[in-house]
Amino acid sequence: MQKTQALSPSYPLKGLGSVPFTRGVLLPLLADYKRPNDKIARWLASGDLLSLRRGLYLLGPLWREEPLSLPLVANVMFGPSYVSLEFALSAHGLIPENVVTITSVTTRRSRDMATPVGRFSYSHLPLQLYGLDVRFEQNIDGTSYLMASPTQALCDLLVLSRRMKSASTKAMREYLFEDLRIEPEELASLDQKVIAQCISAGRKAQQLKALLACVEGVA
Repeated sequence: MQKTQALSPSYPLKGLGSVPFTRGVLLPLLADYKRPNDKIARWLASGDLLSLRRGLYLLGPLWREEPLSLPLVANVMFGPSYVSLEFALSAHGLIPENVVTITSVTTRRSRDMATPVGRFSYSHLPLQLYGLDVRFEQNIDGTSYLMASPTQALCDLLVLSRRMKSASTKAMREYLFEDLRIEPEELASLDQKVIAQCISAGRKAQQLKALLACVEGVA
């Protein structure tokens, strides 16, 4: 099916791009409609619009001219937040798995969201640890999103993980190399100063000290 201005009443949506937008963005396009909500409902029913959550929308795939950035969607859909944990570790190439759920951390309460474009998970992270080493990653269309650095993503994961009950260096090595399957050279590239900052925050300090010892051991 081709995009054609003449045949589709949804043509005004074409210029909205691949970034989520609110109902307020749609209203100027519907100035000539007495019941704009009915038109929005028809766009949703036809798939020209997708609903991410109440009042937040995304263009349907027919009208997107740029690839959809799921990390950017994650940032916009629930904030403050940044992409971290398993998704960020996979994106940075630290772990071999292809992570489907877009995992983020937030200073708000944890929550999970299922949307037409994928599943999104937000985990509460204490404010002392939030955003110590976060970067803007750029998409090919010039838009950008917030994602944890490799070091921050791993520290976030350790702080939030319930699996790491032992704080010994041996247990940490098993977790990193066997459970997460991080390669030694990737571990050696982590920023020891960021780990030290996370340790000073006081959450899971013993586990983070064990992580630092492992990084120092392979560096």
